[in-house]
Amino acid sequence: MQAPPKTLVQRLSIGHQQLVEIAKALSTSARVLIMDEPTSSLTQPEPEQLFKLVTQLRGGGVSIIYISHRLAEVQRLADRVVVLRDGQHVGELQKSDISHERMVALMVGRPLSQFYQRRPHTITHAFLRVDDLRTAAHPRHELSLTVRAGEIVGVAGLVGSGRSELLRTLFGIEQARSGNIWIDGKPIELHSPLDAIRSGVGMVPEDRKQQGLILEMAIRQNLSLAALRAHKRGGIFLNRNHERHLGTEMIGKLGIRTPSDQQLVGFLSGGNQQKVVLGKWLALRPRLLLLDEPTRGVDVGAKQEIYKLMEELAESGVAILFVSSEMPEIIGMSDRALVMHEGRITGELKRAELDEESVMRLATGGRSAMKLA
Repeated sequence: MQAPPKTLVQRLSIGHQQLVEIAKALSTSARVLIMDEPTSSLTQPEPEQLFKLVTQLRGGGVSIIYISHRLAEVQRLADRVVVLRDGQHVGELQKSDISHERMVALMVGRPLSQFYQRRPHTITHAFLRVDDLRTAAHPRHELSLTVRAGEIVGVAGLVGSGRSELLRTLFGIEQARSGNIWIDGKPIELHSPLDAIRSGVGMVPEDRKQQGLILEMAIRQNLSLAALRAHKRGGIFLNRNHERHLGTEMIGKLGIRTPSDQQLVGFLSGGNQQKVVLGKWLALRPRLLLLDEPTRGVDVGAKQEIYKLMEELAESGVAILFVSSEMPEIIGMSDRALVMHEGRITGELKRAELDEESVMRLATGGRSAMKLA
């Protein structure tokens, strides 16, 4: 990370904020260090720096409790794995027994023969079309892309590549410097998120606690937030009946684990909080769904449920554009993937061409000879 020491932390990206937090923890002389999802906001090569530090600290006699949903790094670093499910101790693995399949089986209570279960479905017309878009974060570079109805398009790249800024611009949170956007064949101007919502667009943000939820409000109230305007009574009053009906519907449909729809969202697990954010937008039946790190900080079981939901939405004709820092997620869920580097789209990969080497080559500035769709 390169930033002046006097830079306010709130001005840093989520990934860079995570690096500052890790550095702060490592500045102490602690003999026991607890790391809770230390790489959740990091992309290659940033985790490698952390792994080297973990190895050095362990060699120096520091005990480390390493909590992570990224099983590859757990397998790489751990001398022993303790697995919790629904608050209960469900198993323990010694170094020689640690494997991805065994950890997953303990975490979800059953073996998983295939984690990403994609099914063939119909992909039709270009629902989203973007030509020569210049974002405020990277005004020198023009971005052009399409997302078809029924298609899941992943956006890969390192922290700072402009992925989140692209989605924020497409949702009207940040103003485009120039360019043209078409939704379902119609040109639109995005002055605010309300313009995007009126065009059938929903967005799940990168930071659900700061941007996607009101933690002090109940599940029912959070789920109805995006639909308040559509279901108001008498022009100005809340529709409590619709709010209750929507809460019951989405809790059942998304499998949100909660004692009631009146539970404060702040007391839910990360996975259930993410389901509430998704449910808020599904209540509007969006035709284009923008997902920024849709499974960040959620457990394996919740990830699979979110992937299943993405698949069902695509089958119903929803166009999905999602950003992810997890390489297996990009490879496993994308019909196509766009790869960004320093504000540019450096290439596009079809599903059959997706592999880690190809994505990383483009994410670090390499070029693809393929023409963007």
